[in-house]
Amino acid sequence: MNRSVLISGCSGGGKSTLLAELAARGHAVVEEPGRRIVKQELEGGGAALPWVDMVAFAHRAIAMAIADHTAAQEQAGWTFFDRGLLDAAAALQHLTGDPVLEKLSAVHRYHDSVFLTPPWPEIYTTDPERRHSFHEAVAEYDRLAAIYPALGYAVVILPKIAVAHRADFILDCLSQQ
Repeated sequence: MNRSVLISGCSGGGKSTLLAELAARGHAVVEEPGRRIVKQELEGGGAALPWVDMVAFAHRAIAMAIADHTAAQEQAGWTFFDRGLLDAAAALQHLTGDPVLEKLSAVHRYHDSVFLTPPWPEIYTTDPERRHSFHEAVAEYDRLAAIYPALGYAVVILPKIAVAHRADFILDCLSQQ
């Protein structure tokens, strides 16, 4: 069984908070490639930032996500990903039209169920690493919500509930599979 679980969805929908809860419960987690890249680029004065060069940013996110996915294969239990390869590939394909998504998805599979955080305007905020608007976040969510089923994943929309209950919800879903 594939134990690499992808948590994707709307930017600002509570993914990072949820991953912190799952980590506190002893599960392996992988931080979002995009946030790590933005931190590196801001610290080093780089240009592979989504608001400067989105194509370069997507290429870096794909490379980082492939490395993350490969490393997770060594984990014994569940590994939860805050976004991942398919989000980055979807962004690149959307920007350039380059059909990378299906090929990468076939080679680097996650667990059959993908958990999506829906748009949640009450908790959405911007910060130095998330500068896009809520409207842009919703447009990205809509693309991802269509892409995952097309790639053969079962999409589970996470309820808008407290983080501990969201973690329980995911773990309950996974225990039934």
